[in-house]
Amino acid sequence: MSVFRAGQTGPLLPVTTEPAFVLSFELHCHSERSHDGVDSVPSLLEAAADTGLDGLVVTDHDAIEASKTAVKVAPEYDLLAIPGIEISSSDGHVLALGVDQLVPAGEPFVETVAMIHSQGGVAVVPHPYQRLRKGVLANVPEEELTVADAIEVYNSRFLTGWTNRKAQRLAERLEMPQTAGSDAHVSEMVGRAVTKINAEPTVESVLDAIRSGRTTVKGQRTPLPITVRQASGTARRRLRKKLTSSQ
Repeated sequence: MSVFRAGQTGPLLPVTTEPAFVLSFELHCHSERSHDGVDSVPSLLEAAADTGLDGLVVTDHDAIEASKTAVKVAPEYDLLAIPGIEISSSDGHVLALGVDQLVPAGEPFVETVAMIHSQGGVAVVPHPYQRLRKGVLANVPEEELTVADAIEVYNSRFLTGWTNRKAQRLAERLEMPQTAGSDAHVSEMVGRAVTKINAEPTVESVLDAIRSGRTTVKGQRTPLPITVRQASGTARRRLRKKLTSSQ
């Protein structure tokens, strides 16, 4: 784009313009189709709309069908939904945003990111320092995170916030874009952590903005009783699965 400025006598000056929109997005939440999720896609969308969000990404563990459903249904709630997955790589969890096909679990971190990129998706490293929640830094060096596109520096499921602050310092040191996510496993926690994105309200514009770092983060902690309830529910489901598989 070129513009003429007052007093200008030479050629038109090229000017780079940024998108006029600042969108509020939930980039990390789970539906009932996730092994540890509770609520339906409509419940998540309704919660996002009630919270005043512009969009969300349903990131079920190693599953994409609910996320695709959200993409189809989101316009009914005046929302933009982007397909996504939380992939269980052999080194830990990786968020894939903007992918249309399931990315296989169990591959190393670097290969998992490459598969996300092969679909034109954005790879985000969630809760990197939380070992009990499969943060990848338990298995890969910090510098290796640069193969991804962004680091989740605010995850609302925390006790002290120390791991979030450490993740933010790492993102700043590595000069990587930053995102936030509620990691909601129940609809009432959708929007607890929000990524503000300077983008047009289209999937490609949002993904490009994340890659470019046109983001800011804000959020608040998930209430401790809900965190405990989610953790105990996950533990019970894992125990039932283990007992069932051993029979």
